[in-house]
Amino acid sequence: MDDHTHSHCSHDEKSKDNAIDQNRRKFLTRATSVIGGVGAMYAAFPFLASWQPSTRALAGGAPVEADISKLRPGEQVIYEWRGRPVFIVHRTPEMLAGLEKLNDQLRDPASYESDQPAYAKNIHRSLKPEYLVITGICTHLGCTPLLKPEVGSVTSTWPGGYFCPCHGSGYDMAGRVFKDVPAPLNLPVPPYKFVKDKLILIGVDEQQGA
Repeated sequence: MDDHTHSHCSHDEKSKDNAIDQNRRKFLTRATSVIGGVGAMYAAFPFLASWQPSTRALAGGAPVEADISKLRPGEQVIYEWRGRPVFIVHRTPEMLAGLEKLNDQLRDPASYESDQPAYAKNIHRSLKPEYLVITGICTHLGCTPLLKPEVGSVTSTWPGGYFCPCHGSGYDMAGRVFKDVPAPLNLPVPPYKFVKDKLILIGVDEQQGA
């Protein structure tokens, strides 16, 4: 190989090396930008996640506070717990007085077969007689019953309570199911406790801590 050929080859090799170096610089610059972007995303993620309930809390059904300070007699308020509606009704003395008169019309008047905490296994199915706390899911096919407290508002013999328009199931003002309807059980009573006189914590049993 003569000197001219050697010089030409050296020039070509240097050009190739320069091209490789430039490409490498471009790659490193792009890679650094990508890594920087990923780093920024991960840095932001914990901050954004802190604004939302944790997956564990959602899965476990974190307790929900229900303020009933403005709930007047005869009224209902609805809260969501574990993705289900929870009905809270401030029952009137007339509503409570009518419960004992309905036993012969009910499928499970003493709630032997139904789902409720031990402290709610009574005729009014609640901690305090005037406040009913029940899960608003029909025990037939999972529809949402409607509150129909007025006597005669569904049929001429309707005593007042919850009516499910999907298939005609009915419950009294304690969530106890009537006979001869599709629903097999009383409306469930979720665990709950009174934190204050007018503040209920849904999802925590009376005997448990918050």
